[in-house]
Amino acid sequence: MNSRSVLIFAFAVWASAVGARDEKSINDLRDALVALAPRNVDPREAELLSVTAHAMSRRLAREYGVAGDPAIHNFLINIGAKKRGICADYTRDIGSRLKEFHFKTLVLHWGAAYAKESDENNGLVVTARNQPFLDGIVLDGWRKAGRLFWCPVKKDREYEIGRRNLLGQLGGHPHSGITAWKEDLQETAWLQEN
Repeated sequence: MNSRSVLIFAFAVWASAVGARDEKSINDLRDALVALAPRNVDPREAELLSVTAHAMSRRLAREYGVAGDPAIHNFLINIGAKKRGICADYTRDIGSRLKEFHFKTLVLHWGAAYAKESDENNGLVVTARNQPFLDGIVLDGWRKAGRLFWCPVKKDREYEIGRRNLLGQLGGHPHSGITAWKEDLQETAWLQEN
């Protein structure tokens, strides 16, 4: 077997594993969105949102040329070696696509953790209609370099108040249980305009 055949085989195995992880995440996110309000959230909308957000996140990472750690990619942007791919780029680009669907049972919000600080992160937050921002699910394409991260806003342990001040401590990281995510109302208005 030549090296080209080995490379093709390895790529096929890797792509299959990535596809399986994404498929599970797509299904789990769909179910979590429906669970926000089981009687009110349209499962077809939840499926469409989940599939689109996952696909867009992967596609954007390729378009932005992300390879590896997103923090390194941010550094490359800061020195001018790359043009796009910070968290706000993912949020705006995925949000632009999702807002085209004019969801009736799901609502898009713009979330920011540690806004206007050096470790700021932006992400989409999805709620059921008439639910508060903090009861939503955060979608973050940046955090895992194009593999969509999602979880309930209140359970996002990476963005808890006090967590970043504890990163240097030995022996683990106590959890405050208080989210750093806040809604950016101006950007949310943009996401919700028709």
